[in-house]
Amino acid sequence: MDTRFVTRRGFIRTVAGGTLGGMALYAFPEGSRAKYVVAGNREISPDDEQVWDVVRQQFPLQHEPIYLNNGTMGPSPYVVIDAVRAEMERVDRTGQYGGWEQVRPKIARFINADPEEVSLTHNVTEGINVVASGLPLKRGDEVILTTHEHAGNALPWLARARRDGIVLKVFTPGQTAAETLTRIEDICSPRTRVIAIPHVTCTTGHILPGKEISALGRQKGIWVMLDAAHTPGMVPLDVRDLGCDFLASCGHKWMMGPKGTGFLFVRKEMVETVEPVWVGGGSDAGWDLVKGTLTYRADAHRFDFASQSAALYTGLGAAIDFLHQIGMQNVANRGRALAGWIRRELSELGDRVEILTPEEEGGYASILGFRVRSCPFDRLHALLLETHRIITRMVPENGVNCNRVSTHIYNSTDDAARLVDAIKRVA
Repeated sequence: MDTRFVTRRGFIRTVAGGTLGGMALYAFPEGSRAKYVVAGNREISPDDEQVWDVVRQQFPLQHEPIYLNNGTMGPSPYVVIDAVRAEMERVDRTGQYGGWEQVRPKIARFINADPEEVSLTHNVTEGINVVASGLPLKRGDEVILTTHEHAGNALPWLARARRDGIVLKVFTPGQTAAETLTRIEDICSPRTRVIAIPHVTCTTGHILPGKEISALGRQKGIWVMLDAAHTPGMVPLDVRDLGCDFLASCGHKWMMGPKGTGFLFVRKEMVETVEPVWVGGGSDAGWDLVKGTLTYRADAHRFDFASQSAALYTGLGAAIDFLHQIGMQNVANRGRALAGWIRRELSELGDRVEILTPEEEGGYASILGFRVRSCPFDRLHALLLETHRIITRMVPENGVNCNRVSTHIYNSTDDAARLVDAIKRVA
């Protein structure tokens, strides 16, 4: 193994292929700029720019314009790109079919689930549709959502309401976990069957109290579905600790994996409750067209079916390895530190800037939603891009009408400082 230290403290190493702690590492093609940055469970200071600059070098992401929109799409590091390319070439060279399912155990370990509880999907929305379409709901049954939904969680439930007459009840999350729980409990009724909400809102990055909401659901006999588009890769995720019934996520945001990959967690006790709507090869444990028989698999694999891309899911596995090797807690600390610094700097502008992301500990991580009172959100978005060369996201969903920045491990303190300076100029 080729090993060299790249920081004065000596715990970050670049590894050119081989093994690390018994885990096989992808071999990089000759000439690849990919390196493994290895810290594992050793702590990296979130403000050690020397270390994080090494991490930044693992990405092909351009430096101009500055990219502060990981909440929409997470650029992949070289190791992911190389893994996808190598697997695609292998498949097309050998004609070998299958292979995509091999990533399932790795996803399961990443979220602390059993492989039998993980379905492979192409995005968050696909996973949500599986649950929204398959749960046994009837006219008049109630589903609770928030006023901060992404279309991916809103539309599947709106479609079910249009199709079957279920009732959607909407609440605005509070600034604290306790307030949010109270608001949910206040709108629950004997007809409430599902709480289907984001774990982290796409609008302001508000982390909702998923564990407590799941406990409330169990207490009241209500199923809990979490839209976790923004959770894995931004903060450590443990579905056992959360206690939810269903959780859908994707590989293309904070996991920085290939676009078109995702997964759905279905708690093993819930597998038989959800009726598969879209099925095909792989969903079944046996079928006979002449006899008219079909038996579904006994696990969550019944919800993924037919041909998928071995190359893309191999890339998702490489993305998980990349996060593990840096250390998921280190990743979370870095993103949160950058977003926190931006928050503190903008707060100094007083009432010229309105911060929408809650300040409660545990209620935020690497996303910050805000408004500049003197500048409409769409105008600010355009100014930041056209004048200051900074990519952010405007948030028109549900009339929130704010601006959002999201920071990840490839961002630097210089990126954050340029954003703050630009906003100060506008404000």
